[in-house]
Amino acid sequence: MWDYSDKVQEHFFSPRNAGAVQDANAVGDIGSLSCGDALRLTLKVDPASEVILEAGFQTFGCGSAIASSSALTEIIKGMTLDQALLVSNQDIADYLDGLPPEKMHCSVMGREALQAAVANYRGEEWKDDHEEGAMVCKCFAVDSKLVENTIRSNNLTTVEEVVNYTKAGGGCSACHEGVEEILTRVLAESGQTFAPGSAATAPAPARGKLTNLERIRRIENVIESIRPNLKRDHGDVELVDVDGKNVYVNMKGACVGCQMASVTLEGIQERIVEDLGEFVRVLPVAAKRLNG
Repeated sequence: MWDYSDKVQEHFFSPRNAGAVQDANAVGDIGSLSCGDALRLTLKVDPASEVILEAGFQTFGCGSAIASSSALTEIIKGMTLDQALLVSNQDIADYLDGLPPEKMHCSVMGREALQAAVANYRGEEWKDDHEEGAMVCKCFAVDSKLVENTIRSNNLTTVEEVVNYTKAGGGCSACHEGVEEILTRVLAESGQTFAPGSAATAPAPARGKLTNLERIRRIENVIESIRPNLKRDHGDVELVDVDGKNVYVNMKGACVGCQMASVTLEGIQERIVEDLGEFVRVLPVAAKRLNG
């Protein structure tokens, strides 16, 4: 269980500025449902002064993602766009009295959504500086440029920190060697030496390959073990489809539209990953329709 500060919990259970801003003139989109996290930031900016009058967010993600987005909108309201661009992901975490190390990637996503929204307002094509980077983590679609930039801006020194800030390697761990290579190169620029294996998350233990039927049955068993807890709160979840690494579920009853739905999905995903010994994404069936 993550150790959340009181302020993180406050912004999760009572998020500020949730929803789209009416008459927004700046929009920033980051992430995608297929990768497990998505954030849309909308702003209403005064054309004369470039002061942010209103800010709103819509997110699909965990409780930390909701809290980070809520905090970001509170921080930047009343700032000019140039002032807002100086807000770092660490500023977001500090505003919340800290985030669990494993959830720092949520604050990084908020910072990038802000950059995208400002570029949108100014009629610029937003470039995240990692469009041409080689793919490092296929599980979460994280490339080398994002890893490099995050290491530099947050002074990261271990593989574990890179996983926490970017999610790269947080699934199957197969890309940890690539992360180590980037760490070695970036740290060398400042005269530091990376110690291989330092604080790195160990790869999941190898297991015998499951047949498709065995995988589906194990996924079903995990979901069935979770359903009684949801039913006690008048909610429910059912397995709809398993498509490769994607597990699609349907939320029912009180779980539909619940602020805790994303946390429930994350918990289901963690249980399935632990049981299978491989990375999967647990997504609402709506994401399957969006992905075609």
